[in-house]
This record gives sequence, C-alpha cells and structure tokens, in this order.
Amino acid sequence: MELKNVGVIGAGVMGSGLAQNLAQTRHRVMLVDVSEKILNQAKLEIRNRVRFGGLFDKGQRAENPDEVLSRIEFTTDYHSLESADFVIENVTEKWEIKRDVYAELDRICSARCIFAANTSAISITKLASLTRRAPQVLGMHFMNPVPMKRMVEVIRGYHTSEHTIETAKALLAQMGKEGIVVNDSPGFVSNRVLMLTINEAIFVVQDQVASAEEVDRIFKTCFEHKMGPLETGDLIGLDTILLSLEVLYESFNDSKYRPCPLLKKMVDAGLLGRKSGQGFYSY
Repeated sequence: MELKNVGVIGAGVMGSGLAQNLAQTRHRVMLVDVSEKILNQAKLEIRNRVRFGGLFDKGQRAENPDEVLSRIEFTTDYHSLESADFVIENVTEKWEIKRDVYAELDRICSARCIFAANTSAISITKLASLTRRAPQVLGMHFMNPVPMKRMVEVIRGYHTSEHTIETAKALLAQMGKEGIVVNDSPGFVSNRVLMLTINEAIFVVQDQVASAEEVDRIFKTCFEHKMGPLETGDLIGLDTILLSLEVLYESFNDSKYRPCPLLKKMVDAGLLGRKSGQGFYSY
C-alpha cells in the first residue's frame, strides 16, 4: 500500500516536523497554513533541521536540504489537497478552529482520502462527526520532535474502519515509525497521564515545595527519565499544555484536571517554553 501524496495542516512545530519527516521518506507533501509568515518560518526551520540532522540523530544519513524542500509545497490554498491520499491535521487545540478545518477538508479532499487528527486530547469520534467519512477518520498522536520519535499513538474512533487503521500503520512504516493502537477517550493514554503529571509538577513549583530544576532532577535521577516533567512542558509548549488540560477538565468534569494558576499566568505572560524562548527555563 503506497501513499505518495500527504497533506499536512498547520505549519507549527508539529506540522513542520511532520512535513520534514514525510519529505525525507520520499513523500510529496502539501503543507498548508493560513499565514505566509508561518510557512516561511517552517521552511527555514526544516532547512536547518535537515542540514544539522546528522549531528543529533546518528542514524540519519546526510541529506541535501534543497532536495527535501523540493518535495514540500508550502501553501495557504486548501485546494492543493485535492490530490492527497492522506491528510494529517495539526491545528491548535481549539474546537472552533478544528470544526472549520474539517468542514473545509471534507469539502475539498477526494472521497478516498483519510483524515488523521494529530491532537493531544480532543475526541476523534467528535472530530469524525464533522465529516461525511467517519470510517476514514482516526487519531495519530505524534511526539515532538517528529523526525526523531519512532513511536506514534494511533487512536481508533467509534466509526474508524480497520482499513483506515491498517492504512495509517502502512504510512507510519513508510515514515520509519510504528503505531500503538488505543481506543478513543479524551487525552487517550499518553496525555491523560502526562498532562496530570506536568500540571502537578507546576503546582509543586507554585507551592514552593521545590524549584523547576529540582523537580526535573528528581525525575531524571530517581526514575531515569530522559527529561523532567517541566522540561517536557517547555518542549511541548505551555499553551498547548493549558489547552489540553482545559479539554480534559471539560470532558471528564473532574477537578483533578484543573489547570494550575501558575500555568495560566505563564501562558498569559507569553512564557510558552522553547517556542517563545522562555518557560520554566531560558532557551
């Protein structure tokens, strides 16, 4: 099963990483965003990552950035997706935005095209209800940085067909990745657990039990985690952490998902982590 043309919606950190990974595995990519500025930034970041990729991933062969970029169409026009075999959506975790995106995708894309939501917490079944192709909608929760992470959480919605699951697995195999299939529930497995951990770590800092450095050091030295929870929060983006917690809080009506006030304050202040240059750490 060969999937040659893949659409990627959203050219932020995850979307640009996906476009890079797909282009490096010889797929033709249509990277769509509403802003030329964001697309130009994505192009620059992809070029730099490909150029220096071998320094960080010893298993990655050196590639010509121009060749990789030649396989990516950077566009604000959704009609470029008419030829897509598969579309991966990466827009912000806001229902109002995703609702409009899926209506547009369903109108433009061919009847055979499969939609994958790279979402942290929003229900795949709910997203599928926005389309006329619910059996062809699933979740594919990629990890950051996408080109270096081999495992993907694949989420089966209520109507997702087995053919759709197998097609997604085939695409992941073409990208050098593997999927673990789980059922649809807010936050799935990874973020239902991870967001609680990060949120509680922020409460620990807010309550002055320990500093961010001390919290992360405990997790790295006591449990041998590669990154501490606050470093992980900075990597994901504290705005994304907050949006995910708000979705979980609303979905479960459970106070354990209540976002920490310090997290809200940092997001309001623009301290979003790596993407803004300052979060719990400076970058």
